[in-house]
Amino acid sequence: MLRTERLKLILKEINLYNKVLSAELSEKLSVSEDTIRRDLHELAKDGVIVKVHGGAMSKTFHYPFGSQDKVYALAAKQHIASKAIGLIKKGSSVLIEGGTTMMEIAKQIPPKLHATFYTLSPQMAITLSGHENIEVVTIGGRLLKDANLHTGASVINELAGIHVDLCLIGANGLSIEHGLTDSDREVTQVIKAMIRSSDKLAVAMISEKLNTVKKMKICDFASIDYLVTELKPGSPTLSEWRSKRLSRL
Repeated sequence: MLRTERLKLILKEINLYNKVLSAELSEKLSVSEDTIRRDLHELAKDGVIVKVHGGAMSKTFHYPFGSQDKVYALAAKQHIASKAIGLIKKGSSVLIEGGTTMMEIAKQIPPKLHATFYTLSPQMAITLSGHENIEVVTIGGRLLKDANLHTGASVINELAGIHVDLCLIGANGLSIEHGLTDSDREVTQVIKAMIRSSDKLAVAMISEKLNTVKKMKICDFASIDYLVTELKPGSPTLSEWRSKRLSRL
């Protein structure tokens, strides 16, 4: 593979998943981690990504209040958001994480909707606070800067004392066989705690991430109540995505 080709693939992976690890890229592209580190250094020097410990982040994830035109698959994420909003009922309580798709959901909340949102993301809390009728409760802990989320034992303990109607999350990996997965151990632990504190689980993600598997398991596919993508529910791509409890939106 030519180096220019590899750089394009690396940039796409970073924009698709918001954050990637050098080890994952090395395995996927069959090159050494030293090679990946050099590639990431060049992309960071060009100003198209942000280098972090062990890997890299997309600029839109690292700077969530920046220009929207740089968000990967923005139109698809906005369409997903418009469908996910329908799951949030008047007077309901919602646990929501961060991420670019979740931010689009927060932006599209109708002005007249009254609901309570709990979030682990400082950026999400700021965005939600712009809605007059939304009560925002932040769950604090150690800020994991690479994920824009509060993590750790204090967050998990606080989540154990909360019970909400809906847990609304994005996904970095989802397959029928392996379920919902992620690359980050700390993120995996707090997402598990969010799910335990919720009656229903909705996963909102672009279809490009379907049938991908990351290292850390969050939950089985059968545990998901709603799968929200930019595709129509009857799309051939979604034909295999069935379970007894799943609704496809």
